[in-house]
Amino acid sequence: MTEIPGLDDLHAPTEAIAEAENLAADFFQVDHTFFLVGGSTAGNLAMILATCNAGDKVIVQRNSHKSVMNGMELSGARPVFIAPEYDQMVGRYANPSLDTLREALRQHPDAKAVVLTYPDYFGKTYEMKEMIDVVHAYHMPVLVDEAHGVHFSLGDPFPASALELGADVVVQSAHKMAPAMTMGSFLHMNSGLVSKEQIAHYLQMIQSSSPSYPLIASLDIARGFLATMKAEEINNTVQSATMVRTILQASVHWDILPTDDPLKITLHLKDGLSAKNTARLFERQNIYPELVTHNQILFIHGLSPFQKPNQLKKAVKSVGEQLKNQTNHATIEITKLFTHPIQELALSYQEMNQLNDKQVSFHEGIGHIAAEAVIPYPPGIPVILKGERITTEHIEIIEQLVERGINIQQRDKGIKIYTE
Repeated sequence: MTEIPGLDDLHAPTEAIAEAENLAADFFQVDHTFFLVGGSTAGNLAMILATCNAGDKVIVQRNSHKSVMNGMELSGARPVFIAPEYDQMVGRYANPSLDTLREALRQHPDAKAVVLTYPDYFGKTYEMKEMIDVVHAYHMPVLVDEAHGVHFSLGDPFPASALELGADVVVQSAHKMAPAMTMGSFLHMNSGLVSKEQIAHYLQMIQSSSPSYPLIASLDIARGFLATMKAEEINNTVQSATMVRTILQASVHWDILPTDDPLKITLHLKDGLSAKNTARLFERQNIYPELVTHNQILFIHGLSPFQKPNQLKKAVKSVGEQLKNQTNHATIEITKLFTHPIQELALSYQEMNQLNDKQVSFHEGIGHIAAEAVIPYPPGIPVILKGERITTEHIEIIEQLVERGINIQQRDKGIKIYTE
């Protein structure tokens, strides 16, 4: 039905889709909202392509989603990576420090934009307002991958959205926390530092010329759901998430980690227990996690009260009993994965395009420049970047992740390197 009169055109909306996007912009309190049918990936690519050209410097959070890295490559930009800090409280890399961002801006005041991720997959936030203010002092736009924060626009008790904090372009996955179909996302603009026309230009290049109308309609439904959610409903949902957290705490085999988003519940396995094996035990009880790392399991509470507390209690008890017989693993040392706070690739994308590559084993790749990224999925954050020099630490972590059953997005065993 994509060409029937009255159904409008996603790439040049003037009727129903334009009205739906205007309603979304009004709810999210932004200058303009674009509906995306290619997921947040399409939004991340478009905002990068719209703000930088080949050879332009862009300051990028190192633990960004692979779509951000793909945007760098497609644009031919020169990424300057700022490394995240290791957060001992939650046992993983979180966000870059404000000091690291300041130093990157001092070293590269000619950068065209700063790309950040907020919140992380687990709902952790950071001093986004201060970072935005620091970047804006250099008259640079702040582009934010807020895939996991569409519900932040509901307000308290959720953290503030990057939109509220002054970001210039923000991409949100409506399908992650709101009732939109998979691939349904929003791109919000709230700034004169980025061209709306350029964003629209790249979106019509990246996305299908025959977009799915069920997807588009689901974005309108998701906006309507959020916009009409009452304070009492929000409160009941948060209370339900607290109840679920309490039920999950009834085990000696894991700790429940602190988070800024009350709907994200993360189990940190103790004593080297495998999170992958533990997740399988939950799945046998029809309790399905959102994400599993080598030592953490993320559960997401939806935007309505949980209906089966007794089933969850039985699952926690059953999993706990079965874990008594599980084999423990050695701890994976990841605290030294990002050794340089500010780092550039060993080769530019233009240089990479001129080189040949070959497949080698992971160990043979040490010391060479990677011709492909190595990405545990989910969450889709590269351990090794294309164009990055491979270190012993990289390979040790990858092998340990594979041993724990974590899926690595590689077609073949080993890694491609450039033949220098």
